[in-house]
Amino acid sequence: MRGLGTRTILYQQNVAASLGMYNNDLKSVDILNETGPITAGELSKLTGLATGSVTALIDRLEKVGYVRRENDPSDRRRVIIVPEYESKEEISNTYLPLHTAMINLVSSYTPEELTLITEFLGKASSVLEEQIEYLSSKTRGKTSS
Repeated sequence: MRGLGTRTILYQQNVAASLGMYNNDLKSVDILNETGPITAGELSKLTGLATGSVTALIDRLEKVGYVRRENDPSDRRRVIIVPEYESKEEISNTYLPLHTAMINLVSSYTPEELTLITEFLGKASSVLEEQIEYLSSKTRGKTSS
């Protein structure tokens, strides 16, 4: 699992570099793509970045058209960050070779095997989420004392 995690991080770093982006910027647009529209404060919590850093990050992403700011319809004082990243052709072109390779890999498994793999990955993701929360709570405890 650590090896897969390391290769995933290295892959994402190379994707970011190929798109002329910072790693945190790519990580943030991927989080936005997963969560859908959220506030800058929520993005700050999910990324672990300071709110000032997130504001600069959003400015950069908005400038290249990967996100847009939208007023929150229920609270006009709040701004929602809306992902626009996946509709960009350079993004789909960048991920196409990985997508094709993964489709080829998936086709080598039976439906039963794919069900088991999917269940495992879902549960592994939950374990990772728990560990992220555990480690981040330990870090918050150290910085607040």
